[in-house]
Amino acid sequence: MTVTIKNAAQIEKMRIAGRLAADVLEMIGPHVQAGTSTDELDQICHDYIVNTQQAIPAPLNYHGFPKSICTSVNEVVCHGIPSDRKILKNGDIINIDITVIKDGVHGDTSKMFHIGKPLQHAERLVKITQECLYKAIEIVRPGATLGDIGHVIQQHAEANYYSVVREYCGHGIGEIFHEEPQVLHYGKKGAGMVLKEGMTFTIEPMLNAGKRHVKLDVKDGWTVTTKDKRLSAQWEHTMLVTKDGVEIFTARPDEPFYRG
Repeated sequence: MTVTIKNAAQIEKMRIAGRLAADVLEMIGPHVQAGTSTDELDQICHDYIVNTQQAIPAPLNYHGFPKSICTSVNEVVCHGIPSDRKILKNGDIINIDITVIKDGVHGDTSKMFHIGKPLQHAERLVKITQECLYKAIEIVRPGATLGDIGHVIQQHAEANYYSVVREYCGHGIGEIFHEEPQVLHYGKKGAGMVLKEGMTFTIEPMLNAGKRHVKLDVKDGWTVTTKDKRLSAQWEHTMLVTKDGVEIFTARPDEPFYRG
């Protein structure tokens, strides 16, 4: 398994790409409301990335994916394809997953949104999933292991009676969208690869309200849903292992580790 250690020039480019990806999520927020289709959200994000940011939406045509963002609503775990037939309604939850390419490097991030007044059980799932991501981020530093990351996520999820999706995981990222290492969201403390300064990867836990089992839509080849049709939530950041901790390239101003 070859993990690329990023140099100072690559890291600076990734800072910019990460900031742009975060900006797309900030920009799209006011548009995420009842009555809007996921295809409209895709079009707004596409135009912003291409025209305003002068960047490239990485998902578009990636292994045949037909849109510029992923929109995963309610029981959709990940890789939801924006559609003019999918109209958001009050009580829905949606994950919007943004990846931009700028100067040849990727910034990848996702966020959950509530449509209208949040339903209590949905709000709790979304909150605990975000806490799982934050708890994982807190332990990222040289000498920690990938197993430590998976362990802290699994422990917090299961302590709150949620299950962790196992088929999809975080990943190394840089000039390549998905590279080594794979970052599992479950695991044993102390197991797996040891983190080193200069590694860049995503952590993106997916938690289900019901059982962990998922199924892939064979017709479109992308949409992953919970098998039991219960809700799923996900949050994602791209990060760098620094000499004494972690830097979150995709942090937003409302987050505790945002550095401005």
